[in-house]
Amino acid sequence: MYFLYSFLLTLGVIALLPRFVTDAIRNGKYVAGWRERLGLLPDIEISNRPLIWLHCVSVGEAQAARPLARALLKEFPSYKLLVSTTTLTGQRIARDVFRDDAAAVIYFPFDWAWTVRRSLKKVDPSAVLIMETELWPNFLRECRRRHTSVAIVNGRLSERSFRRYQFIRGFTKRIVNDLDLALMQSEADAERMRALGIQPERVFVSGNLKFDAGEDNNERALTATLRERFGIDAERRLIVAASTHVPEEKIFLEAFKQLRSVDGGDKVRLLIAPRHPERFAEVATLLDSSGLTWSRRSAEASATDSTCGVILLDSIGELRAVYPLATVVFVGGSLAPTGGHNILEPATAGACTVTGAHTFNFKTVVADFLEADALVQLPELSEADVPSELSSVLEKLLAGDERRRAIAENARAALEKNRGATARTIKLLSPILAATSNQAAHDGAEGAQADDALSA
Repeated sequence: MYFLYSFLLTLGVIALLPRFVTDAIRNGKYVAGWRERLGLLPDIEISNRPLIWLHCVSVGEAQAARPLARALLKEFPSYKLLVSTTTLTGQRIARDVFRDDAAAVIYFPFDWAWTVRRSLKKVDPSAVLIMETELWPNFLRECRRRHTSVAIVNGRLSERSFRRYQFIRGFTKRIVNDLDLALMQSEADAERMRALGIQPERVFVSGNLKFDAGEDNNERALTATLRERFGIDAERRLIVAASTHVPEEKIFLEAFKQLRSVDGGDKVRLLIAPRHPERFAEVATLLDSSGLTWSRRSAEASATDSTCGVILLDSIGELRAVYPLATVVFVGGSLAPTGGHNILEPATAGACTVTGAHTFNFKTVVADFLEADALVQLPELSEADVPSELSSVLEKLLAGDERRRAIAENARAALEKNRGATARTIKLLSPILAATSNQAAHDGAEGAQADDALSA
């Protein structure tokens, strides 16, 4: 079965090669880190200390892993940390987020046995922690062969992903049993993981690490910079459309025009932050044809920045710093049926948060927030009907200060109630990390004794 998987993976890469080349030429995707994806890693200075390999697929996982990484290094100071990502944007964020914590930030290898072996031989990790649920068959199998402990942390498994894994149930059972631990966000996630066939005693519910993420000094400084440059103040309230996908920018611009016709024109402003950098130019073209005044973050500062109606946040890693400036935040990927994005970050910043109907990637969190009256969710509507509904919801929230603030306060309370996943995760990881650390110390002592004997 592993041979068939590797064969199909190879066919898939070959079939998608024209797209990879096109995307590489247009926006640089897939070019960066090509050697690392093939297992050709740079030298990593770890001074013969045991190493934890922490894998974060993209931006969201890298941001969520910050408190865990710092807690790990504090609890297990003998370890070094290596961070990997799959996407280019994740790599850029990880290099910033983990600049003071990680010995290196690399790209995750392609999941062929030979590329995985090459990477593992170079890195020689004592333990591997995989954020959320990335089940790469060859990688997990090779870790098992090397007796390297592997744990899923902050794991989640949506109903959609679970159904896909069910199509290859026998193979999936072999894959998940290469895991030593599966630390899941909720009991529903844990139950689905058990149903895939992993030994039940390896599965635990640790909570969601994203509840533990907080602000840092760099973000506060950036918030102040953005506030000054774009003239953001209480007189002209800011709506943020965060992590948007096609066709959400088009929908939001139409809703924004309707809102301005009711709300007095320049009393409200909009900031759009597309989810994927390769779409920045596309959204800029959409803004050019919108009839609205707008500025882009990547351009040189100008006098119109403080007066424009719309701001395009065409940058990477700055969205968290924008949330404290917002009166209302709409979290994208939820009007488009992509499953939604993280609603916890704007809630942490004290913003009133709105989302669309498609939030299956964050089903448990959204359900908890709705129950606590800590979130506004739009009903499922046709694309033609969404702008009017969205405009109406935003109008009511902007006009109803008391209601808006109550939602934000309820969200803060929900956050506080659910904190503690980092501590629980560290406690559950301690047996395998402590054992590995002790073994490394034992091996180091034996090596030192052997060196002394040779010297004598």
